[in-house]
Amino acid sequence: MTGGKRGEAPPTAAVLIIGNEILSGRTQDANLAYLGRELAQLGIRVVEARVVPDIEAEIVMAVNELRAKATYVFTTGGIGPTHDDITSESVAKAFGVPCTLHPEAHRILLDHYGPEKLNAARLRMAHTPEGASLVANPVSKAPGVRIGNVYILAGIPTIAQAMFQSLKHELSGGPPLLSATVTAYVPEGTIAAGLGRVQERHPALDIGSYPFQQQGRFGTQLVVRGTDAAELAQARDEIARLVQDLGQEFVLEG
Repeated sequence: MTGGKRGEAPPTAAVLIIGNEILSGRTQDANLAYLGRELAQLGIRVVEARVVPDIEAEIVMAVNELRAKATYVFTTGGIGPTHDDITSESVAKAFGVPCTLHPEAHRILLDHYGPEKLNAARLRMAHTPEGASLVANPVSKAPGVRIGNVYILAGIPTIAQAMFQSLKHELSGGPPLLSATVTAYVPEGTIAAGLGRVQERHPALDIGSYPFQQQGRFGTQLVVRGTDAAELAQARDEIARLVQDLGQEFVLEG
């Protein structure tokens, strides 16, 4: 991973989650949270995430919109051996290229399954957009794919994570995105005005409030994100003083 040049806009990412099972609620997505954390450590900010069904037109439209606005796009899901695994074909269509048998992917699957078990369904996983390169899959061997600024990953979290670890050295990042949290039993409405003034004093930071309820009490996690450690610490301390001035205790993280 290499840092961006001074003066350049920081690199960004978008995540496209593909699958009817996500939209139906049958499967809970875990990949967005993982990618968000990993990319932040590389200095790449996730600016958008979408969930689309296993419909070619929806995937094509989303891929083309996201790859035009983000430095990197990561798709998850839809690269298995069944009829509804259409991500590779759809991404190929988005790029205007055919989806063809990739010789190296073919070899990987042949070595893994053997000639007698590499049936037509499994062979679908060796088809990639023409001109694409492969992303290693140390878990189940069927590779992911890179074409342009789009990375096609598996939907199963353990496999998607392994794929990401194998590709992240290719990504060009920036300063790591740091965060600090002030957790207090203070309602959002009570601290909103003061929090807004802290944000005004630190426009380069992202400051968010996230309410919660525990043991019958309402509270708020006040999260500061940015790349400047000194300014982040200053804003965190200002927020802590707001809570303290309200006579409430707080816990600092980061």
